Amino acid sequence: MIFIGIDIGSTASKVVARGDREFHFTIPTGWNSRETARAIREHLAGRDVDIASPEVIVVATGYGRISVEYANRVITEITCHGKGGHHLAGDSCTIIDVGGQDTKVINVENGQVTGFLMNDKCSAGTGKFIEVMANRLNVTIDELIALASRGKVIPISSLCTVFAETEIINYMGEGKEREDIAAGVVDSVAGRVMLLCGRMPLQERVILTGGLSHSHHFCQVLSEKLKQRVEPQEMGRYAGALGAALLAEKTL
Repeated sequence: MIFIGIDIGSTASKVVARGDREFHFTIPTGWNSRETARAIREHLAGRDVDIASPEVIVVATGYGRISVEYANRVITEITCHGKGGHHLAGDSCTIIDVGGQDTKVINVENGQVTGFLMNDKCSAGTGKFIEVMANRLNVTIDELIALASRGKVIPISSLCTVFAETEIINYMGEGKEREDIAAGVVDSVAGRVMLLCGRMPLQERVILTGGLSHSHHFCQVLSEKLKQRVEPQEMGRYAGALGAALLAEKTL
C-alpha cells in the first residue's frame, strides 16, 4: 500500500508518500488548484504511482483540497497539521504554522488537537507579507532572512501590507541598509505571530511549520518575542501533507 498526503496551499503544494514507497516533493500552486492537482497526479505517475490503483490511498488537505478530485478523503488543515505536528514533535506540543495565506497556532495534547487559532484575513503576519517585501527588495525569501540575520531592526509600524510596503519604499529612498530593512520585515511578522500566540496558552514544546519552518533566524526572533524556545523543523513545511498521509493509513 502507498499512502499519499497532498496539501495544496495558496503558494506551494506539498506531497508526502508513506508505506511501500516513501518520498516527498513540493511544486508551486499556481493560479488554479485543479491544474495543480493534475500536475501532482502526473508527477506521481512519473514516480510509477498509479492513483487509480486500489493499493494507493490519497488524502487531500489545504487551501485547495477540494480540487483534488482523485482524493479518497478530504480533511481539514487543522486536523492534518495537528497530526503531522504530533508526528514531528511528540504527544504534546504547540504548532505554529506560518503559511502563505494565514497563520495557525494549534495545541496538541496526548496526540489530539485541543485548541487552535487563526489570524485574520490580513497578510501582515504570514509568509505572503515576507514574499511581497522580498520582491520589493529584489531578493528571495531565503535571501531576505539571511539579510535580516545581519541587520538591525528598523521598525515597520503599518499593519497593512500595502502601507508597510510604502514604508519600505520610503526607507529605500532614505538610503537605509537593505539588511536593516529585512530585519524590520522579519521582526514585524514575528511580532504579529506573537500577538496571535498570546491569545492561547502554549505547550512546553513549540515547533514551527510552514514555509519558514527551516529558518533558524526566524525561530530565534520568534523565540525572543515569546520568551519560549520555538524549534525549527526541516520537514515542517510538509506537516500538513505528512498528517494527511498518516490519516490515509487510517482509512483502511
